[in-house]
Amino acid sequence: MPEVSGPLLGIDFGERRIGIAVLGESGLPPQGVSTLRNGEAGPDWEGFARIFQEWQPRAVVIGLPLNMDGSEGLMVRRVRNFAERLQRRFPLPLHWVDERLSSHSAETMLKDQAFSVKKRAQLLDQAAACEILQTFQDLGVSE
Repeated sequence: MPEVSGPLLGIDFGERRIGIAVLGESGLPPQGVSTLRNGEAGPDWEGFARIFQEWQPRAVVIGLPLNMDGSEGLMVRRVRNFAERLQRRFPLPLHWVDERLSSHSAETMLKDQAFSVKKRAQLLDQAAACEILQTFQDLGVSE
């Protein structure tokens, strides 16, 4: 079977915004690439199509927002529903990462870099997606 190449695409799903990051094969850390809108009309599928076209990912890593006790709540169901719709549109391997503290960790990292409050708000979802990819990489999960 031919080896699949391309970056991993990390997704931090939120009810209003969806952070996107990529992790290439070159050994560089994950980088944020976009924050897409989400809402009552659903995700920005055209934005996803542009990102998938531009980056040609080999797989998708989605953060799973488990409760602190490890149980699954309402948000996990929303994320799984989103993931099913995403896979129907873009049939790639899908991986899950426990992202209970990714947003908190991302916010701390952005504060440490002395970004303004406005800039932190703009970058938070992408930074959380980077945290999801970094966790996936640190776990050494094989595809």
